[in-house]
Amino acid sequence: MFADVKYVELATGVRVQYVEQGSYLGVPVVMLHGYSDSWHSFEPILPFLPSSIHAFAISQRGHGNTARPTAGYRPSDFAEDVAEFMDALEIDSAVVVGHSLGSLIAQRFALDYPERTIGLVLIGSGPAMRGNPVWSGLRGPVLQLTDPVDPRFVREFQESTLAQPISRSFLDTVVQESRKLPARVWRSIWHDFADVDHSDELAQVKAPTLVTWGDQDSVFGRNEQDAIVAAVPDARLLVYAGAGHGAHWEEPERFASDLVAFVRRVG
Repeated sequence: MFADVKYVELATGVRVQYVEQGSYLGVPVVMLHGYSDSWHSFEPILPFLPSSIHAFAISQRGHGNTARPTAGYRPSDFAEDVAEFMDALEIDSAVVVGHSLGSLIAQRFALDYPERTIGLVLIGSGPAMRGNPVWSGLRGPVLQLTDPVDPRFVREFQESTLAQPISRSFLDTVVQESRKLPARVWRSIWHDFADVDHSDELAQVKAPTLVTWGDQDSVFGRNEQDAIVAAVPDARLLVYAGAGHGAHWEEPERFASDLVAFVRRVG
């Protein structure tokens, strides 16, 4: 392993699991994973990042080995955790990276804490969950989950996002991490994100924004990428031909290179 797994107690009362890498003098980059994932979501790219990036990959509330409160799974709750995490580690501002569900949290953070957002990087993102057919389609299966959550459901859920092969061991890790979520957390997150729509607010995002999208993304389409770029004043889209919903899983070296170039520009 590249670094020790660490824990920090937030002022919100949530004990957070995270991994830290890079120089203390580097540009802080805080990474937020997607639905049911953990800090491991960013494990493939971390070996490709230079020490000039002070990376923090977080397991967000309810996920990984982070605490699982009984309530509080709205984007604003997650964003507040990020701010409290930065306070606890004495990080004034950071580049915030978000994948999928984490990209909605990253958007919320950039909107609620603009002075603390150096830059915004979105992976497999969209401006909203409201009306998204994939998210809506999860309603029945997720609301019917019971403990222990069926491992077949978890594996099918993760594999459905892939367009290119990834290592078997990494996929097994992703599935193992997803199985840590109790059914109540799966349900709470689905419910608290079902009506999320940042479309009318994205014009207020002040941070330079990099939108990365695989053109085989099964969750968010090209129209949603164009909507983000059109709304955010300083946004650029990078398209990964042949990649799926998690370009950082399928093409980690390329994504890391694009992230480094962006951080150097804004940091």
